[in-house]
Amino acid sequence: MIIDISNISPYNWGEQFQAWKLVDSAALSVVFEEMPAGGAEGLHKHINVQQLFFILEGSATFNLEGVIYELKAHQSIYVYPGQAHFIQNNSNDPIKFLVISNPHSHYDRVDL
Repeated sequence: MIIDISNISPYNWGEQFQAWKLVDSAALSVVFEEMPAGGAEGLHKHINVQQLFFILEGSATFNLEGVIYELKAHQSIYVYPGQAHFIQNNSNDPIKFLVISNPHSHYDRVDL
């Protein structure tokens, strides 16, 4: 099956982010997200979920357990269950990225 974001209704999370669920099952979630310049999510962790963030366009700043990583297009970072993290966009341009979660992250987020 071909998945195209032009056929998927986006949803907004936070006040500034737009996302499209490409895969949404109990075992796997794949979400395409756009974050505007200056955007950031809050520090959080997942108890049972592992995640991979893959940057498609732009550059992102990622905080993983207090260590700062600068990710460019076509780079990714892996987050183990229980690791505190957040992504932010310190650039002047929007960023696009994938968040791949196993199992899906619904109801597993703990804000810190």
